[in-house]
Amino acid sequence: MGTESLKNKVQTQQTTPTKAQQQPNTIFALLEQHKKQIALALPKHMTAERMVRIVTTEVRKVPDLLKCNPVSLFGAVIQCSQLGLEPGNNLGHAYLLPFRNTKQNTTDVQLIIGYRGMLVLARNSGQIVSIQVFEVFSKDKFHISLGMNPSIQHEIVDYADRGEFIGVYAVAHLKDGGVQFEFMTKAQVDEIRKSSKAGNSQYSPWATHYNEMAKKTVIRRLFKYLPVSIEIQQAVTLDEAADAGIGQNNNALLYPDAIDIEQSNVVDGVDQETGEVMDDELQVDPAIQAAAQAKFNI
Repeated sequence: MGTESLKNKVQTQQTTPTKAQQQPNTIFALLEQHKKQIALALPKHMTAERMVRIVTTEVRKVPDLLKCNPVSLFGAVIQCSQLGLEPGNNLGHAYLLPFRNTKQNTTDVQLIIGYRGMLVLARNSGQIVSIQVFEVFSKDKFHISLGMNPSIQHEIVDYADRGEFIGVYAVAHLKDGGVQFEFMTKAQVDEIRKSSKAGNSQYSPWATHYNEMAKKTVIRRLFKYLPVSIEIQQAVTLDEAADAGIGQNNNALLYPDAIDIEQSNVVDGVDQETGEVMDDELQVDPAIQAAAQAKFNI
């Protein structure tokens, strides 16, 4: 081989990126490379560029997210996009939190829906005219009447000194003229927080936005009595899984063939047809996972 030919070959090897160099090795590169998938999941009023910027900011605020399985983080972003919600504290729509998956021995990402995110989904459902949430304090005048004509009377006596927080309630006005409300005491809210696997995390919105999480909790309970959209059902399912410390299976968004169809019969971890107690984390076939990772260059 001549000197000139050898020189050209070396230059070609230096300028041609290897497969390893082309693959995104961080979540930031993964998000940037797959904006198209994010754009397909988003509603028309949101852009992939904005979602990527927001997620990048959130990851930098919560460094532990960088230790998570990038596939699960990407899947959580797609879930958020499908719901039309923005993660992070700015709007309070939703939050991305690290979650230790002991079954898979990985650190995954859980999507927790915020109070304002629940309101957005309710207003977008087309079935709910308005939904309002109010905190109740010990010095307020507050009374609930049940029976044939349930109602709530709530009056703030002193805006400057309302006393201690004692509960929260949500009121929904429906398109057909109906009204539905739900009340929870502080003790009931705290019980939900106590049962939440992320309740005591330093990154949890329970630690930084307690009152808003209390509002979200009562809205979520109210949703069970309302005509709700598929998006609301999806949000409630994801949120309850996060509270219970159950994997949200965000990986399945990248390799849907891994989903066990029989899980559709599972309610509260029990197969309703067989009575069998199911695993709380769907298992992913390694071959399917490898194929998906090759497809997405992960």
